[in-house]
Amino acid sequence: MRARRAVERRGGALELPTLRAGAGPARPDPGPHGRVRGLSAVILGLGVLLGGCGDGGSTDPPVDVNPLDTVTALRDLADAQGLGLGSAAGAALNVSAAETYRRVLSEQFNVATPENAMKFGPIHPEPDRYAFDAADAVVSFAESHGMAVRGHTLVWHQQLPSWLTGGSWTAAEADSILRDHIATVAGRYGGRLVAWDVVNEAVLGDGTLRPGFWADHLGRDYIETAFRAAHAADPAAQLFYNDYGISWLNEKSDSVHAMLSALLSAGVPVHGIGFQAHYEVGRLPSRSTLRSNFQRFADLGLLVHVTELDVRIQLPASNSELVQQAADYAMVVEVCLEVSACRMVVTWGFTDAYSWVPGTFTGWGSALLLDAGYEPKPAYWAVHQALGG
Repeated sequence: MRARRAVERRGGALELPTLRAGAGPARPDPGPHGRVRGLSAVILGLGVLLGGCGDGGSTDPPVDVNPLDTVTALRDLADAQGLGLGSAAGAALNVSAAETYRRVLSEQFNVATPENAMKFGPIHPEPDRYAFDAADAVVSFAESHGMAVRGHTLVWHQQLPSWLTGGSWTAAEADSILRDHIATVAGRYGGRLVAWDVVNEAVLGDGTLRPGFWADHLGRDYIETAFRAAHAADPAAQLFYNDYGISWLNEKSDSVHAMLSALLSAGVPVHGIGFQAHYEVGRLPSRSTLRSNFQRFADLGLLVHVTELDVRIQLPASNSELVQQAADYAMVVEVCLEVSACRMVVTWGFTDAYSWVPGTFTGWGSALLLDAGYEPKPAYWAVHQALGG
């Protein structure tokens, strides 16, 4: 097994050394062939890959050799950049037949995020009962493979249990439930997670507060309550606000920026902003827009994480769409590397064998770096190149 340096143990905690703004060693200067590659070079290389062009004199490797086993792993390239490179880890982690899933996850990524296991409903299914087994499994797997863990998510308007949403609660009772839940869940993993998505998707597209159980019972104050409770439960964790649709300069991202600025001014322990980055192929913000948006949140003193990156394609995917998808992935990674406060990129899964996309977006799929057979797609090679490979 390759030597790993991305994750250091300090007092039992798992931390990537350069995740906190201003801390850790600076990213190395990789020179002219380093971390930021032009999309034209990426696309040119991928055209060769998809076109099947060779030198005519080489011998193809045996069919049972996966190309992943012949190149430097993504996590090793990310380590050299001081970057957290993660994937959501889903139910397949606990399927006995999914040995390839576990092996590739641990070899290619230095961060794991529980895809569903830490959400309110799965982890707190009854008023007085918590179900930690699935979340514990992700944390234990990550720790045993030198990976950091990014918690997701403490407070969200979805995946709430019926005992909560179907009850008649006063504001004081709802506040107590929220605080107790955060204290219990974040406290259980205190010192073991590098970061938490504390509040998820609290803002609508027009910039107003999203209605839902917490907002309906507690108003906007639930956001501050959640961050303060999370910090009390795990003072070492970086605490993030996480949302989709904020990659662009728009009403929603403006509202989130103003909200976080106000929270920071009030002394609320918010450490970062999570850009979910669920995209359709070829429909991303421009490079300059994404960079400017990352930077304006960084200028507040916040860390920036890309938290749920995937790029879906309407099926069947064409070669040109796979090339465009590769360029899209490369651009996001490159922009993150260009903004010093951007310390992590997490993809929402890594193989099309286990992806939320087909079940959510009818007719769409092929959104991740590896196909359903764990073969690297052009997007994998584009990210590999963007990281300096």
